[in-house]
Amino acid sequence: MTVRTRLLDREVGRALSSVSATAKRGLGDPALAELVVIRASQLNHCAFCLDMHLAAARELGLSERQLDMVAAWEEAEGVFDERERAALALTEAVTVLTEGFVPDQVYARAAAHFDEGQLAHLIGLITAINNWNRVMVSRRIEPGGYPS
Repeated sequence: MTVRTRLLDREVGRALSSVSATAKRGLGDPALAELVVIRASQLNHCAFCLDMHLAAARELGLSERQLDMVAAWEEAEGVFDERERAALALTEAVTVLTEGFVPDQVYARAAAHFDEGQLAHLIGLITAINNWNRVMVSRRIEPGGYPS
């Protein structure tokens, strides 16, 4: 039997939502924000977040080709521009942290495409979606059921 809980403290949910919204606004690129949260959600195996953010990405007009290729962005030459690739590399480095830190070259690559404020918001967005992924996966929340 799979143990599940739908409970989430209302204040925790509001705080996580506020961080996510602030980071997205500060980044200033809603389409890029969706690519970032999709990639982190893929890495964290969060079906709920993937379902929600793929729908949001489609509403923003992201191409099906980009959505199909985001899991293999490094090999998908010509599908993502350099700014998107830098954001996706940073997303993977922050999400996985296999070396215990974000490698200098990954950070420098992102810093070449984002000003200091945007970079701070990008990192905030990546950490926010990682928090959401962990909240949803640990509670085993299935796809769907979110407000559209």
